[in-house]
Amino acid sequence: MTVLNAGKPLSPPVFLAPMAGITDRPFRDLVARFGAGLVVSEMVASQEMVQAKAAMRERAELGMNVENTAVQIAGREAHWMAEAARWLEGSGAVMIDINMGCPAKRVTNGYSGSALLKTPDHALRLIEAVVEAVAVPVTLKTRLGWDDDLRNAPQLAARAEAAGVKMVTIHGRTRCQFYKGRADWAAIAEVVEAVSVPVIANGDITGSDTARQALTASGAAGVMIGRGAQGQPWLLAQIAHNLFGALAPDIPEGSRLLDMVSEHYEAMLDFYGPELGVRVARKHLGWYMDHAGTADAAARRAVLTAKDPAEVLRLLGRALTPEDQVAA
Repeated sequence: MTVLNAGKPLSPPVFLAPMAGITDRPFRDLVARFGAGLVVSEMVASQEMVQAKAAMRERAELGMNVENTAVQIAGREAHWMAEAARWLEGSGAVMIDINMGCPAKRVTNGYSGSALLKTPDHALRLIEAVVEAVAVPVTLKTRLGWDDDLRNAPQLAARAEAAGVKMVTIHGRTRCQFYKGRADWAAIAEVVEAVSVPVIANGDITGSDTARQALTASGAAGVMIGRGAQGQPWLLAQIAHNLFGALAPDIPEGSRLLDMVSEHYEAMLDFYGPELGVRVARKHLGWYMDHAGTADAAARRAVLTAKDPAEVLRLLGRALTPEDQVAA
C-alpha cells in the first residue's frame, strides 16, 4: 500500500520516528539527506505552541515548508489541538502527526500521549478537531493499547480513519511496557486488518533484518525507525536500499565519518547557540563514538566533557579516526 502525502507517495516507506531531545532540526536534516521517506519532529505540546513559548516553536521549525516532514503535536484539549494545527499549517507545515503513544509519565499524567488510549471517545474528539482544522494530511501515532487488558489500537485506528486520518503508526508495545520486552510486530497485524489506510510498524527495528521481520509479521506498509538511527543517520537509507531498492547510501567511514560528525556538530551549535549546543550535542557524539568503536574511555570522556567547540572537534578527530588519518 502506498503511503501518500497530499497525493504524492512517501517513498521509500522507511520513516524517522519522533524522539524528544533527539530528532531536532539538525538530526532530521541529516537523516533526510541520506534518504528517508518521512521525518517527524519532536513532539510539541499544542497549548504551549499556540501560546508562543519559544522552545516549542523552535522544535517544530523544520516542519515548515519541508517536503516529507511531519510536525507532531500532543495535547488533551480539542480547542488547543485544533489551534496548534491551524498555526502550523499557516506557518507552512505539510503534514501533522498526532501523538497518542508517548508513555512518559510527565505526558500521561497530563492525560495526553498514550493516556488517551484509556479514553477513546475523547481521543476521537481530538482527532476530529485536528482533521477539521486543516487541509494538510493528518496522521496518528499510538501504541497497541494502555496495557494487556486494554489493547484497543485496532478500534482507535478504525475510528481515526473514519475521522479522516491518512496513516497510522503503531509502536508494538503497550504503554505500560514502556520500552521493556520486545515489540509485538504480529499484534500490529490486527490494526492493518482494521483499516484501509497505510499502517507503519515501529519498535525494535534496528536494521534491515528486523525491518524485514517487522513487515512480514505485521503486514504493514512501512517501518518507522527510532533509537536504531542514533549514531548512524544513514540507517534508514540503508534499510530502504535493502528492502525497497532505493539508492544505496554512501556510508562514511574514517575521515569521512569525522567530516560528517563535525558538520552535524556545527549545525547543532548554529541551531541552539554555542553554549546550549555543546551540551545538546554530547549524546549524539557519544552514539557516533559507539558506532566507530571508540573504546578509549579517556578519549570518550574528553570529548564529552570539553566545553570549547574547537577543542571538541580536535578531540573528535582522535576519537573517531585511526591515527594515520588524523591530520598533524
